[in-house]
Amino acid sequence: MVVEQCSLDWLRGLGYETLSGLIIAPGEPTAERADYKQVFLFDRLQTKLEDLNPKIPLEGLQEALRKIRLISHPTLIENNRAFHRLLMEGVDVEFRNADGQIVHDKVWLIDFVNPETNEFLAVNQFTVEEGHFNRRADVVVFINGLPLAVLELKNITDANATIRGAFNQLQTYRAQIPSLFNTNALLVISDGHEARLGTVTSDWERFMTWRTITGKELVPPGSLQLETLLKGVFDKHRLLDLIRNFVVFEDDGDKVVKKLAGYHQFHAVNKAVESTLKAAGVPSPVASRHPLPSDGRGVGGEGDRRAGVIWHTQGSGKSLSMVF
Repeated sequence: MVVEQCSLDWLRGLGYETLSGLIIAPGEPTAERADYKQVFLFDRLQTKLEDLNPKIPLEGLQEALRKIRLISHPTLIENNRAFHRLLMEGVDVEFRNADGQIVHDKVWLIDFVNPETNEFLAVNQFTVEEGHFNRRADVVVFINGLPLAVLELKNITDANATIRGAFNQLQTYRAQIPSLFNTNALLVISDGHEARLGTVTSDWERFMTWRTITGKELVPPGSLQLETLLKGVFDKHRLLDLIRNFVVFEDDGDKVVKKLAGYHQFHAVNKAVESTLKAAGVPSPVASRHPLPSDGRGVGGEGDRRAGVIWHTQGSGKSLSMVF
């Protein structure tokens, strides 16, 4: 499919490894899955956990893997929220050290500060079996063996294939193979012309376009929306920043909604943080979000004290921008 292949090409250009789901399927000589029910790539995940957590013994890493696998709540959004917490806060483990003492520590699943230390992989035609259902996702993006994004792409040459059809297909997948979405950070839908971004709880109206790549200027009308979205969101630094700092769960007691920043919120907030640090004379980079000294004095020398202003329009998500 043309749209699928273009997506893989763009992701490859961003430094992703790309593989066919058929190559790593169960039973193949190069299989990376024990069966089609397995949605994690466990060998890759364990290897990266060892790399990212060199002080944690195998016993602790295996406990972390068990905790990830055993997330089991009544609903998909509860599972997703629980996993997001592990992703942000680390997985609490305990193990015995060389002296036989029980040690409590954390296992980190992703290095958010140094994106290049992580493994980024895009797999097309990724089949998942759950219950009586067998479904094949167009493209699944893995970070360190964890399926964090799903792309549903309709054929641009098919007059009956629409972006609304791609959205509906994802809703079917969520209902029939929810295990693929327990760890999901974001969803992409496209018909080759339009492309939109959302989360596991986004309704049709909340799947939004992404209109810039670097944040410096909007792409001109008529540009390929999918190319802009993939290059703008799936750049390794921007993707990890988006997952780490621009995802919130809104819980009103009856319903939980997962919300993701729009392109204007993402770039405006990062610019605001950068400008504020400069105004305060703090040389800390935006992406790492290092904590600042609490006394407010002598944090980095004299800045220009010109943090600036963000101009908002009605309905642009001012409250969420302040949260981010």
